[in-house]
This record gives sequence, C-alpha cells and structure tokens, in this order.
Amino acid sequence: MFRILICLFLCLSVLQVNAQDEPPKLVVGIVVDQMRQDYLLRFRHNFGEEGFNRFLKEGFEFKNAHYNYIPTYTAPGHSAIYTGTTPAVNGIISNQWFDQQLNEQVYCAYDSTMSTVGSDNANGKMSPHQLLSYTITDQLRLRTQMRSKVVGISIKDRGAVFPAGHLGDAYWFDSETGNFITSSYYQEELPGWVNDLNNRGLADEYRKQTWSLALAPEKYTASGPDESPYEGGLMDKTTFPYQLSETSGYWIIPTTPFGNTIVTEGAKAAVTGENLGKQDDPDFLAISFSSTDYIGHNFGPNSMEVEDTYIRLDRELASLFAFLDDEVGAGEYVVFLTSDHGVADVPKRLMDLHVSAGYLRENLSGKINDFLDQKYEHTDWVRSVSNSQVFLNRDKISAAGFDLETVCKEVALQLLMIEGVSETYTFEDMVHTPFNAGGTSGALRRGFNQKRSGDVLYALEPNWLQSGSDTGTSHGTIYNYDTHVPVLWYGKNIPAGSTSRRYEITDITPTLAMILNLMLPDGSTGIPMTEVLSE
Repeated sequence: MFRILICLFLCLSVLQVNAQDEPPKLVVGIVVDQMRQDYLLRFRHNFGEEGFNRFLKEGFEFKNAHYNYIPTYTAPGHSAIYTGTTPAVNGIISNQWFDQQLNEQVYCAYDSTMSTVGSDNANGKMSPHQLLSYTITDQLRLRTQMRSKVVGISIKDRGAVFPAGHLGDAYWFDSETGNFITSSYYQEELPGWVNDLNNRGLADEYRKQTWSLALAPEKYTASGPDESPYEGGLMDKTTFPYQLSETSGYWIIPTTPFGNTIVTEGAKAAVTGENLGKQDDPDFLAISFSSTDYIGHNFGPNSMEVEDTYIRLDRELASLFAFLDDEVGAGEYVVFLTSDHGVADVPKRLMDLHVSAGYLRENLSGKINDFLDQKYEHTDWVRSVSNSQVFLNRDKISAAGFDLETVCKEVALQLLMIEGVSETYTFEDMVHTPFNAGGTSGALRRGFNQKRSGDVLYALEPNWLQSGSDTGTSHGTIYNYDTHVPVLWYGKNIPAGSTSRRYEITDITPTLAMILNLMLPDGSTGIPMTEVLSE
C-alpha cells in the first residue's frame, strides 16, 4: 500500500512539473500608450474588480520597472518591449528621424514599396523594415515553423507593426475611413474576420456618441478641476461633455476613450477569427491602446479626462479578460501589461506652482547656424535638429577643411549655454560611452544608433519641454515621470505577488522567452524577471 501511495505521489509530481513546463496556449501583450506607474494607485479607487485589479490581486506587479534609454517615445517603446533591446541595437531611434543619406525626415514604419490593404489611401504603406532586430513574436514563429499565429492590433500603425514583428500580421485604425487596415507587406487582402469587424460600423456608432464622465464628478478625487487653463482640450473646449457628432470625420475617435473600445473589439475579433489559443503551438496577440496617449497629450496627467479614460480602460480590460476566459479558457493564457513611456506634468502648471520647469522655444537650427557663421565664417551646416539631436552637414564641413569632431564640440558647448539644456554630447562621446553606463550619458548611448543618430545630442532639464504651447504635455526624457511604467503579469503559472526590485523594460522579452521555451531574440540585452517564472 505504501509503495502504491509513493507511486501515485511521484506520478502526480511529474504531471504537475509537466503542466508547469507547458507554455500557455495564448500570450496577450498589452501596451497602454503613455501610462505612468503612479496611475495604478492614483486611479485604483475607481477601478472594478476584474480589470487592473485582476492583475494586482491575482497576478504579479513589478513596481519599479523603467525604460533605460532616451528617447522615451511610442515607436522605440514598443520596439524595446518586443525585441528586448534598446534603439542602439534595434534601430528604432524615434517615431521619425532625419535620414542623412536621404536628406529628409523618415517615419519609423513608412515603406514606400508597400500599398494599403483595406482602403484607397496611403495610410497602409507600412512595414517593419526599419526594425533591425527580431522580436519575441518573430522568435515564436520561427521556433514553431510558422505554425504559431501572431496578430498585432492598435489605433496607431506603429503600435501594431513593431509588436507583430517581421513575421506576424498587423492591423491598425484608418482615421480616414474608420476601418481597420493593413499593408501589402502582410497580405494582399483583408481576412474575413477583419472585413466582418469593419462591417459592424463601430466608428460610425461611436462618432455619434457623447463622451461624458463615467462616474459622478465627486468620484474624480485624483484629478484637478474639469475646467483648467493647462489643458489643450478637444473640439475647442476643455470641459465635459464632448459631443462627437459635432465634428466630421473619424479622426475624433482616437482622441476619446472610444478608440480603446474599438481596439478591444478588434482584439476579440482576432481571437475568434484566427482561432488564437486553439492549437498545439502557442499564439500571440499584441494589443496597443493608443487613445490614452492622444488624451494625455491634450489634457495632461492632472485632468479629469485622463482619469476618466483609465476608468473606462479598466472596464475594457475586464471585458477582455471575461472574453479570454470563455474563448481560450481560464488558466490557459498569459497576459502582460506595460506602457511604451510615461509623461511629464504640464510645465506651465508646475511653473505657476513655483516648481522648476520651463519651455525651450529657441530656434536651435538658426542659433547654431549663426554661431557657426561667426566662428567658422560658414553657415548652412545644420541639416536638421530633431529628437534632441543635431545633424550637421559632414560633407560641407569636410570640404571647408574643418575637423568634424571639433565642430561638434563647439556646437555642444553652445547648446549647453541655452536655458533648459542640461547636458550635451557629441557623436564621438557616444561611440566611446559604454553601453551599460549610468546617468544621462548611458541613457543617450542606449538610444544611440551609429548609422541613424545625430552628430550632437542634448538633454533637457527636468520638467522642461520643447513646445510652443502652454497647454498639454509630452514625454521623451530619462526622468522618472517618463521612464517609470507599470509591468503587470497574470495567467497560467504566474504567481500572485509584487516586487520593488528594479527591472528594465527590456527584461519583458527574456521573460517571455522563458515562458514560451524560446531562444532569446538576436539582439536581446535584458534579463528574465525571475519572480514570475516557475522553477
């Protein structure tokens, strides 16, 4: 009898180990555009039990997760999450950047060789061709001989393209037609489920809606007053309600919480239409909620509009989880949630509160050219100033007989004299800065790609923005308000708990690789978040 019990115990132990080693049927990656870590606690009193609180009560929270590079923008953020490395390696140095060979600004996902699938405009001429590294979703497809399905869906094209990687499928919202579209890079026609989704006319439905507060006004204790001089507003106003039918066109949808609702419905349609989570190999659904970013830029983090957006997003998450429980099976999927960057408070508000803040409104290109004209008796050496980088005309400098690095150092010193600029570095400084260096120089180095970045780089003081407006806000720096984002896990074999140990955003992909039993993607520089991994 004793031997029989021992055998049963050993068999059960083996079965348990095998169950823990089995990857989930579906991984769902959720990126909430422009979500700061503090929003979880600030707005939690208005959250329900099955949205963010499912993560916080039944999943695992990494309280001290950060971006470790500059600039903290949307395209670099999504790329870092899914490649496990920074712009220095994956090449996505910004949403757009100056291409020195083409002598023009290029958009991160634009691909002139592609055509739009799903509409007659150019909004689908996109691909991941600028992404230099594999993504974890690419690695999954390669590992399973392309049997695993990968779908990326978002309002923004870049929020779908980079998570889907080189080998997945991506769909995004077309603000001209109100439909989801894709690119000929992925396929020649929309699959049936996307056509069915578009035929539901969701954009037409929500364009007739009114954006009102989801709760009574007195519940919004984490926000300032509804009427505020620091908000850019929507439809020429800054107070609720917002009657969307007073505008024409579908552009209004992404700037309201209804944009997130449409993405949620798109994600559900993808699960059903592609039968995600229903085969032997794991599938991957990458969702990016972009409306939070549009609203955050317009109104700032102290607004009732932002708080209301997260209350509504909490309900979208609850709806999504309930759907996944039914369609894939509770305990059969893994979800992680994070953000591509945070956001600064509105500098004008801080200035009025006597907090150090400001705006850099100098014409830097003109100022640098004037200096170079006086110093070297040459001008028009500045080709572009963008993304806190100066691109010089190297050919003209060389033809005039001057040393490029000497000119770069002079420009860096001039920039440092401008109020609001905190640090400056040259191309050579970056080349000789270790990849693991700390401080601003290390953050700039991890965002610096030798073939794509500029000749002189600069960083701003805390709470400073390059903006011509006293309303609204932005992001892009190495300060905590831009780098500190939530990282939440929930699902199969994910324990309940939390940690204050510091992790980088590039650690998400190595963790996924362990969960899915995959080799690390080629450029990955992160480490696994061991707290959520089964031993």
